[in-house]
Amino acid sequence: MKSGVERVTVYKVISVILLVILAFLFLFPLYWIVTGAFKTSVEINSVTPVWFPTEWSMENFSKLFAKRSAPLFEIGPFQGPVAPAAFRWLINTVFMAVAAMLLTCFTAAMAGYALAKKRFLGRGIIFGLIVCAMALPKQVILIPLLKEMAVLDLYNTLWAVILPTVGWPFGVFLMKQFSEGIPGEILEAARIDGASEFKTFTTVVMPIIKPGIGALAIFTFINSWNDYFMQLVMLQKGDIFTLPLGISTLQAETTVDMGLLMAGAAMAAAPIILIFLLFQKYFTQGITMGAVKG
Repeated sequence: MKSGVERVTVYKVISVILLVILAFLFLFPLYWIVTGAFKTSVEINSVTPVWFPTEWSMENFSKLFAKRSAPLFEIGPFQGPVAPAAFRWLINTVFMAVAAMLLTCFTAAMAGYALAKKRFLGRGIIFGLIVCAMALPKQVILIPLLKEMAVLDLYNTLWAVILPTVGWPFGVFLMKQFSEGIPGEILEAARIDGASEFKTFTTVVMPIIKPGIGALAIFTFINSWNDYFMQLVMLQKGDIFTLPLGISTLQAETTVDMGLLMAGAAMAAAPIILIFLLFQKYFTQGITMGAVKG
């Protein structure tokens, strides 16, 4: 019995050591970006790595904010005050990612619920097409998508990046798997009480699948935020650039400025970290419930 306890203790110690090593490996790039954003150009370009800034400098952020200027927002003919373009790019990126997250979560939850709990002709075929679409790279549909956005007069607008994300097949698949666990008795009781289909969905279904929606929210936000390829193709006007796209245009004008690049990367990483911290509980619940179901 004693040897068994010792084996468990050794296993736990080794597990903790491995987890600490892995955590360090994953966190080190973020640490290097954040500290690099506050280093001077001499420390960044030093042959010997400078692990910690000897003098915290705002030089890189000053260059980032001084490069260009743009209206802070545009609503029809109305324009906001002129500010550094980086702030406008950040607002554009946050709006794009949040809008895509909200629309995707709501539509995917409705579609997943319908595919899981409704019986209609062609349900299996539709779900099969959705599963097949998950393996389809977006480059394959790029030309039709460009033509569609041009016909709808949405090309070179943020909606050209937002709307293609709304029908994300993975989101529908994930929400269907969560909706499968909804007890049919609860839905039947809501109908007997006179609840409409929409009220049943919003008051009964959504609270049950809330962990899955939280997990999907994180996936969608990060996917939209980091979708540099779609942003590069759909956005050509400087005022509607996203932050990653705007930083890349600044780099194209001069030689590679690693300090400027790290300042932009640190600014772009902050909202993603904030979203993860806000939805962390639901994300963990969603992954755990998905593992139990699988």
